[in-house]
Amino acid sequence: MATLNGKAESGKLSIEDNTKSKRKITLLNGVGLIVGTIVGSGIFVSPTGVYIATHSIGMSIVIWSLSGIFSMLGALCYAELGTSVTRSGGDYAYIYVAFGPLAAFLRLWIAILIIRPTTQAIVAITFAEYAAKPFFPECKPPDNAIRLLAAACLCLLTAINCLSTRWTMRIQDIFTVAKLAALVAIIVTGLVYLITGHTENFSNAFDGNYDAFSIALSFYSGLFAFGGWNYLNFVTEELQDPYKNLPRAIWIALPLVTGVYVLANVAYFAVLSGVEMESSYAVALSFGMRMYGSFTWLVPIFVALSCFGGVNGILFTSARLFATGSQEGHLPALFSYIHIRRNTPIPSLIFTCLASLAMLFVRDVLQLINYYSQMLWFSVAASVAGMMILRYRQPDAPRPIRVHTSIPVLFLCACVVLVILPIPRQPLNSIIGAAITLSGVPIYYLCIKWKDKPGNYTVIVGKLTRFVQQLMELTSPEATQLLSQS
Repeated sequence: MATLNGKAESGKLSIEDNTKSKRKITLLNGVGLIVGTIVGSGIFVSPTGVYIATHSIGMSIVIWSLSGIFSMLGALCYAELGTSVTRSGGDYAYIYVAFGPLAAFLRLWIAILIIRPTTQAIVAITFAEYAAKPFFPECKPPDNAIRLLAAACLCLLTAINCLSTRWTMRIQDIFTVAKLAALVAIIVTGLVYLITGHTENFSNAFDGNYDAFSIALSFYSGLFAFGGWNYLNFVTEELQDPYKNLPRAIWIALPLVTGVYVLANVAYFAVLSGVEMESSYAVALSFGMRMYGSFTWLVPIFVALSCFGGVNGILFTSARLFATGSQEGHLPALFSYIHIRRNTPIPSLIFTCLASLAMLFVRDVLQLINYYSQMLWFSVAASVAGMMILRYRQPDAPRPIRVHTSIPVLFLCACVVLVILPIPRQPLNSIIGAAITLSGVPIYYLCIKWKDKPGNYTVIVGKLTRFVQQLMELTSPEATQLLSQS
């Protein structure tokens, strides 16, 4: 069996416990990280996408509920994975253990190339659009101003992540509370409006379009809003008592987000008709203009705060993913180095920031999402399939959490549908996504497997590593572990 760090342990599924960073993430921080990462711009924008696909209010609410249940099933599978493979890195770590280094590198490759920087750039741009909106009430803010503000957001949060994990978690907790407060305000307003007799929008609620492709498109929008349910698994090495706190955080966060999302959609539909929903780019803004009058300007501010917290969570987990990849030799060793006092992976954070800043120059960022979405769900399915394979290979290995077999089977079936269904309608996107992923194969053999590289290459890389190490006061994880043991 392939294991991280190249060591197989007899009778044990979990890898060698060589925690490099101090465990500073509490249960509350974990809940805040999951909720804060999931609740970004999606719930304020995606309701339009869910409704347009089916043109059914009733089915839209059902799809939001099922999207939450689907995410919960996946999170439960990841709870078993995260407590048996107790290593940061999420999908990358699980695919490495189950399928070996090449498959894991391809997952890391698409994360570096597209998934993480694109996601961070999109959420940062959404933050900038809403943050600038109060200053441009009658028109769209200038594109250059939006991109500069998005860049400032990324740089500021990267600096905070470099300075302190505790500060990062405090920001995550504060902004999670702020975004939940905004959604609670929307829910209360909508439910009061509904209770006072405004039920006309719910007449014939289940009339609509029910063909398979339309329902699938509706699910894509709903699941996009739930994106981030597995992000706590990327930082398990820094989570206090992960065997208990990982599943607890999942059980608290996912039902909370699902309930809030469903109630928020009930509130939206109570106030906005289907036609108004279709014509609205940002449902929360249309809702605010109808219900809050002169205080409508508060809505874009709360959406901006929500996106700000989302960027923070994605940055935090992305850096840990890249640091884990470096520890396994799939990225330059420098990416695994941490600050000698702050224990933060500064090189990985800076790389994550720079890659996201580069994506701000891509005009059609949303098209990149179409290229990687199938690959993303394929990697999630591969992680859960790996869990089943590891159960077969090592049935007696200790598993602090073991979910019923029906849960991963149902989740895998749903993932297969999500991967296969778009192929007949969007074959080019599927081909390009697969090509981007497979382009990592020659990179793997050239940069990872090829051990006898020219001497000059090794000398140059060594000098560059030492220079950056001295400049940023970095140390290797192994040195930190030895110091902590001495």
